[in-house]
Amino acid sequence: MAAYDIFFYSLAFFLIGILAASLGITFRAIFAAIIILAVVFFLKKWQIWAILTIFILIGAGYYQWNDFQFHKVKITFNQEINFSGIVIDDPQNSFGTQTLAVQLLAFYSGKISVRLPLYPQFHYGDEISFRGKIGKSLNKNFNGVVDFPQEANLEKSGLGSPIRAALFKFKNSLANSYNKILAPAPAALLAGLTFGERGNLSNNFKQAMSLSGTTHLTALSGQNITLIVAALAAILGLIFSPGLTFLVTIFIILSFVAMTGFDISAVRAAIMGIAVLLAKFSGRIYDPRNILVLAALLINLFNPKALVFDVGFQLSFLAVLGIIYLLPALRKLLRFKEELGFLAWRENFLMTLSAQLATAPLLIIYFNNFSLTALIANILILMFIPLTMALGFLIGFVYFLSSYLSLILAVLAGWLLNYEIFIINFFAKIAWQPFRSGLNFWAILVYYLALVSLIIWNRNRVDK
Repeated sequence: MAAYDIFFYSLAFFLIGILAASLGITFRAIFAAIIILAVVFFLKKWQIWAILTIFILIGAGYYQWNDFQFHKVKITFNQEINFSGIVIDDPQNSFGTQTLAVQLLAFYSGKISVRLPLYPQFHYGDEISFRGKIGKSLNKNFNGVVDFPQEANLEKSGLGSPIRAALFKFKNSLANSYNKILAPAPAALLAGLTFGERGNLSNNFKQAMSLSGTTHLTALSGQNITLIVAALAAILGLIFSPGLTFLVTIFIILSFVAMTGFDISAVRAAIMGIAVLLAKFSGRIYDPRNILVLAALLINLFNPKALVFDVGFQLSFLAVLGIIYLLPALRKLLRFKEELGFLAWRENFLMTLSAQLATAPLLIIYFNNFSLTALIANILILMFIPLTMALGFLIGFVYFLSSYLSLILAVLAGWLLNYEIFIINFFAKIAWQPFRSGLNFWAILVYYLALVSLIIWNRNRVDK
């Protein structure tokens, strides 16, 4: 077995172990399944597979250890108590509220989510004293939740990482510049496109994005990171040597991901983007399969619950898998030419269709929502997203130099954003959603087996 295959299967089996433990499967059941699989499938190279399957047990053990550490907390639930904690992430602001991720201090320990009125505003690194009731959280990333405590008083500031604090401040300054020179709706959408900020998007517009199948636009996807990587590499390449361009680009990408609060889709896209840069710089072949499983491993090392309990993780990785493996098969099946077409409409169509097909069951299960008209909506919007994002970053930077000059850029950005808002609202009204009922396990299995069969069919045609 080649080294790159050993790398892939080692990481994949580790993730399978995390998956099994996440679903509550015991070590005894996992070990029995491994023995059966070894007997049925792996007799020819049993030594290699025996070593690799150990990673399943390691992955399961890692999840259980992490879960034990997560639940080893000290919290008094559902009683009126005084407690304090430090804000450990950038607050998520919405209309009239702010939500804080708080690490408890002193007599208590654990991570809780606290929802408060928008004012007074708190920031990353603030120590706050509270009085209220801590309830148990349904969110697997928090030990508890507090909705509008009786008291919330600032005790100290600046207790977090100075670097993260500076990045959050910089991001919020850029996003606030949109509010000063654009109407509320375009400003909110631009903040979502550039930084994944969804707090100022109205509930009606969020619903419209869901119905039109365009919610992914405000998720920090691979497209966002790809655009940043390409633009940085092109600009910095004119100034620095290839080696220095590579290092500076990676530093800026990591800073951008930190600004987003390490959003899972942004982290995945950043890892894959950095891998592309590293492959080009070192002259090595870029293998998306291995890089994708590496990204999944790194994310689950920090948060093993992401694999089963984080919808964003699942949608992000399934969408990428669809683009990597399903897109070539669909191109062959639909007999599309290799040319991108006007404003890259062919590629946008294939990317959207691949991602939609790969994630359709999850969209139906989690959101009871899958629109076939989303394909048209995405084609009409995606061709203008690169320019909109570029203008968003330019507006943010130019605003600090001259607010008047930024107004010129805001006019063009406003035209694009209003067009995109119109398309989203229009397709939300005519959304065709034939699949609005839940799916059972066998229906999902048959569906994905059909997609895998299509991919295998395409590969066999290529091999011939």
